[in-house]
Amino acid sequence: MGKIIRVLGALLCLFVATVSAETVTATPADYQTKVAALQPGDTLILQGGDYLGLSLRDVLGTSSNWITIRGAEGTPPARITSNSNINAVEVRDGCAYLAIENLVIDGATNGDSFGVNAAGGTIHNIRVEDCTFTGFSGHQQQVAISTKVPTWGWIIRGNTVVDAGTGIYFGNSDGRYAFVGGLIENNLFLDCKGYNMQIKHQNQRELVAGMPTDRQVTIIRHNVFIKGSLPNEDGARPNLLVGPFPNTGVGSEDMYEIYGNVFFHNYRESLLQAAGRVSIHDNIFMDCKLGGNGDAIYLTDHNGPLKVAYVYNNTFYDCDRAVYFGDAADDDHFVTGNLMLVGNTGMGGTFSNASDNIEDTTANAGLYVNNPTLTWGQMDFYPKAGMVEGTALDLSLFTGHTDYAQDFNGTSKGARTYRGAYAGSGTNPGWQIDKAIKGEVGSTPPPPPPPPPPGDDTTPPTGTVSIEGGAGTTPDLTVDLTLSADDASGLAMMRFSNDGSTWSTAETYATSKPSWELFNFGGDTTEGEKTVYVQFQDTAGNWSSSQIAASITYEIQEGGSPTRSTGAFGWLGLVLLALPLLVRRREP
Repeated sequence: MGKIIRVLGALLCLFVATVSAETVTATPADYQTKVAALQPGDTLILQGGDYLGLSLRDVLGTSSNWITIRGAEGTPPARITSNSNINAVEVRDGCAYLAIENLVIDGATNGDSFGVNAAGGTIHNIRVEDCTFTGFSGHQQQVAISTKVPTWGWIIRGNTVVDAGTGIYFGNSDGRYAFVGGLIENNLFLDCKGYNMQIKHQNQRELVAGMPTDRQVTIIRHNVFIKGSLPNEDGARPNLLVGPFPNTGVGSEDMYEIYGNVFFHNYRESLLQAAGRVSIHDNIFMDCKLGGNGDAIYLTDHNGPLKVAYVYNNTFYDCDRAVYFGDAADDDHFVTGNLMLVGNTGMGGTFSNASDNIEDTTANAGLYVNNPTLTWGQMDFYPKAGMVEGTALDLSLFTGHTDYAQDFNGTSKGARTYRGAYAGSGTNPGWQIDKAIKGEVGSTPPPPPPPPPPGDDTTPPTGTVSIEGGAGTTPDLTVDLTLSADDASGLAMMRFSNDGSTWSTAETYATSKPSWELFNFGGDTTEGEKTVYVQFQDTAGNWSSSQIAASITYEIQEGGSPTRSTGAFGWLGLVLLALPLLVRRREP
């Protein structure tokens, strides 16, 4: 019987692997029943209307077949509501590879409910995208997005958080519930009472099954962090606070990379407070005044030591101070290439390694940038010609940091002679800073770099990509890529996309890219032709055209049926037909 069981098990596993993904719709009358039936690869579309609570328990996709719950396009929106007993979206008990998209998530200002709350069981790889959070301002402890469980692999992208008590709160005040390896990008935070966002300090890492144990990086990029003047009944808070990682053991070498963000207004606290290990580059900081002690960036021991602090190529305007070290960094620090147009002094506190920064007063800012103002839609901190350049910056210490060689607009820093968040002068070719989600920087090809000095390399790399060794079809949404590229200056970086516009984070050039996911970065889980785009960057900073691409056809092996129910019947029928033959082989 052992052989029979093994064969039957193999057939059943093949059946499970080849069941087709489904797209189903739901209404407020039946949505929880349909949520409970979701399988890997499924998409659930919530029609317009009000839904009291969205309970997600054991909603488990796979790395190649995420489950997606999405609000339908148009009006009225799909609105997830809450009350004093029910959080709007409750994520619990084994959810993973789950995307929550295009919903209005409403706290009704009841003071008790959270927006997206993760607690209980093993939860990881959750994506919250293009949602609007409103009505979570009952008090400062009411949170739009919260995790109270050890977790990893979250993506928070393209959301708008309005008037929350706290926008995002990851981890716990006592150092439990580590938040590991996240990506928070292109979100808009408006007028939160407390933190726009906080990631709490971490004690010794709580390891759960599947959690990464190698070095992890949490990236916070291209967000707009705006504080208003709502009352802080529980005390003043920075716009963004990141706490330290474990002091020893797993997680002790993790890093925060914070870049390409806008930080605006705080008269009670700093714009950014950080401890642990942090890299802060190519951000714009504005309007932090506190009687001469308003620090745009405050680096200090806080629930653990400040270990590493790198601050480079940022622009500061109308703050009392740009950077203040409340405590010395234990391991390393370097502050370089910043443009500090502030009211008091560029730097203060306990530091020793700073160079090649420009420091001047807020009043003189017009000498350096196009239109220094705090008026939304008019502010323009792009440099005037010849005013913020100097000798080439040595950024070699930061080569392992994501997008270290790109400025606030995503433009190559070229010869690296500019101070501040922009690598150019004259007319800004990029996004106009506004009270809005930042333009598609980081997910579209960057604008052309400024002309390099004579003699520099301006020719982009050329190259090729093939999928699964040039195969025509694949039954899997996770594929291996083979790459080749050529450039006179040498190859530096590469990045990938499934639609030619939504790009992965740039990474060091290699001749292969294993386990590329066809459903991510602009892709989807539907059958048909899939195209993978690649861009290569040379050591001079030139990016290749986005037209380097290859295609493959994704085919789900159905067993003759396009639907889950009939597909199951067909496979089970095959198993039942095979069973007598297998049993007969056991007869003497």
